[in-house]
Amino acid sequence: MQIPGAEELTVYLEKENKTLGEYALEREEETAKRSREEIRQQMDQALAVMERSSQAARKEPVRSVSGLTGGNAWKYESYLAAGKSILGRIPSLAAAMALSCSEINASMQCIVACPTAGSCGIVPASLLSCAQERGLSRERVIDGLFAASAVGMIIGSRATLAGAEGGCQAECGSAAAMAAAAVVEMLKGTPRMAFHAGAMALKSVLGLTCDPVAGLVEIPCIKRNASGAVNALLCADLALAGVESYIPFDQVVDAMYAVGKAMPKSLRETAKGGLAVTPAGLRMRDEIR
Repeated sequence: MQIPGAEELTVYLEKENKTLGEYALEREEETAKRSREEIRQQMDQALAVMERSSQAARKEPVRSVSGLTGGNAWKYESYLAAGKSILGRIPSLAAAMALSCSEINASMQCIVACPTAGSCGIVPASLLSCAQERGLSRERVIDGLFAASAVGMIIGSRATLAGAEGGCQAECGSAAAMAAAAVVEMLKGTPRMAFHAGAMALKSVLGLTCDPVAGLVEIPCIKRNASGAVNALLCADLALAGVESYIPFDQVVDAMYAVGKAMPKSLRETAKGGLAVTPAGLRMRDEIR
C-alpha cells in the first residue's frame, strides 16, 4: 500500500474527520492483519520502555560502555531540582529525559529506536514531558506515538531515516519532526497544524551532519537528542499558535533528502569528518582504542 504525502493525507483526514494517529493505526491494522487492541497493546509496551529509559539515567549516573560519556542526565536533573533552569518546566524536563534515553542507549540498555537508536530520546522526551506537565492520559500519549509513526512513515517513504544516508538531519531531524507533530496532535491541534510543526522542526536542522566521535553513538549524538526535543516542543508551540511553515512538509522532506545525498561521505556516519576529526575527537578515539 502506497504511503500518501502530507498534503494528500491532510486532505483525506480533514474530509474524514480523522487524526494522524487514527490513520497510522488503521494502516497497521490493514497491513499487519492484527486487531486494533493488539496494536495498541504493542505500542503500550513500547511506551513502557520509553518511560524507563527516560527516567533511569536521571535517577543515578549511567556511564556508556566506552566510558566516553555518561552522568549528564543525572547532572542536569539535579540542576532542575535546584530550580536553576532558565528554560520553562516542559522543555527543561524534555531535555533531561532525552539525555537519559540517549545515555541508556550508549550503555547498551533497552531503548525504543524511534526512528533510530541515535535519535531515540527525542520522541519520548517531547511527548512524556508534555503529558506529565499537562496531565495528559497514557492513552493520549499512545495516540501521539501513532501520530509520530504516521509522520515517520512519510519521511521514510519519501527520503531516509538513516544517518549513513542523509546525515543527522535524517535521524534527529526526522525524530524532531515526528515529535513536533505528535505533540500538536496530543494537544488537540489539527493534522494541518501537525505537519506545519513537523516541517518547521525538520527545517531547523537541515544540513545537520552525522559525525560521531570514534564512530560511537555518543558524541555529539546524546546532546543532539536534548536539543532535538526542545526544537520539537518549540515548533509544536509555534504551530499551535497558528504559525505556519512557508515550505510544505513534503517539500521539506524532499529537500532534506537532496541535501543528504549532496553531503560528502565524511559527514554521513563514517566518523571521517566534522567533530569526529577535531583534535579532541581524534584524541578520544585513540584513547578508547
